[in-house]
Amino acid sequence: MSTETAQPSLVLHHLNDSRSQRILWLLEELQVPYQLKKYQRLPSQLAPPELKAIHPLGRSPVIKDGDVTLAESGAIVEYIITKYGKSKAQPPQSGWVDNLYYTHYAEGTLAPLMTWKYILTLVPDQSPFFIRPFARAVCNNIIAYVIDNRLKGNFAMIEQHMQKVSGGWFAGGDEPTSADYMMLFGMEAATSRLDNVPDIMKKYVERVHAMPSYQRALEKGGEYRFASKL
Repeated sequence: MSTETAQPSLVLHHLNDSRSQRILWLLEELQVPYQLKKYQRLPSQLAPPELKAIHPLGRSPVIKDGDVTLAESGAIVEYIITKYGKSKAQPPQSGWVDNLYYTHYAEGTLAPLMTWKYILTLVPDQSPFFIRPFARAVCNNIIAYVIDNRLKGNFAMIEQHMQKVSGGWFAGGDEPTSADYMMLFGMEAATSRLDNVPDIMKKYVERVHAMPSYQRALEKGGEYRFASKL
């Protein structure tokens, strides 16, 4: 008789400093057995080519579960909750629509704004030397008059929503749901990089980072630039 312990079928392919961190938090919070395969970013900050052997786009997070290979944070979050959640991470009926909205809003609206702001801060220094002043002026104007204005409106909406929900989670209720797992990355980026973030968003991130499940996720995932200094 073999004494070997069967390995969990679910495998998370985890890239440091990436959206994969929220998948680790989800797995730890739900106490789902899983294997962890870790990858480090290249000096260019791109993902290593080895990830293309897992998924054609070569990005993270990616999970494998038997014959299933699945990318995209939102799809992974919904898959794990549906298959392994055991009735956890479910919104109360009163928060069903809020959960649906913020689960998709996170990557559909907030993340693109944060990403474009970050890219536009990098473009001037990557431009040829003689056009850097022009590139910096153009990028700063786009950030100031387009991106920052939209972020201000988005942060105001998030603040108003969080002030009215019970329990402190996006769908209300007593536990995080898919909306929280999806919203966390953008809120971490905002509170780490920006100054004009509402206090309620900062306190939300601090609350999540203090959770035992999140601390376990950090220990297993390794380097993460948005980790709070608790």
